Amino acid sequence: MIADPERRGRALAAFFLALEPRLFADLAESGLLAPADREPGSDFAAAELTRREWQCFALYACVRGLVAAGGFNRETARAIDALHDVVLESWRGESEAFEPHEERRARVADRYAEYGAIGQEGGASGAATVTARLGDAAARHLVATIPPGLPSLVGGLHEALAEGAAEAVRRSE
Repeated sequence: MIADPERRGRALAAFFLALEPRLFADLAESGLLAPADREPGSDFAAAELTRREWQCFALYACVRGLVAAGGFNRETARAIDALHDVVLESWRGESEAFEPHEERRARVADRYAEYGAIGQEGGASGAATVTARLGDAAARHLVATIPPGLPSLVGGLHEALAEGAAEAVRRSE
């Protein structure tokens, strides 16, 4: 594992920035997103909102991976801060016409609070269903009408990304 927490977070940010768009493309190709049903008449806005909701969910998976790899302590908190610094800065290059940067940061914080609460629900017995519950919650943010299979798909992608992030952090030097 990378000993320096800031370097660890930056390395995971690079992992996220490389992998997240490919996972979103796979998700879009599934045909389950149908973002145009969110806001009739505004295909761009609907598609962009769907993409940003996915990014929140995928970024949360990377945070889960960091915690899984190193436990939750001050060093992990520093790594998480570094991860967010890099990712949020990369988003600054995108147009703010759709959503100002501070609103986007607030969206991320809101989703983290929601997903974190889901992760803590049910104690040990809840661990068996956390992927399904997270997938359900994310699906509600991704599309207005949830097609069968979408919660399972996004939950599975999230879990795979969290495990991949943990493994990437553990193997990095």
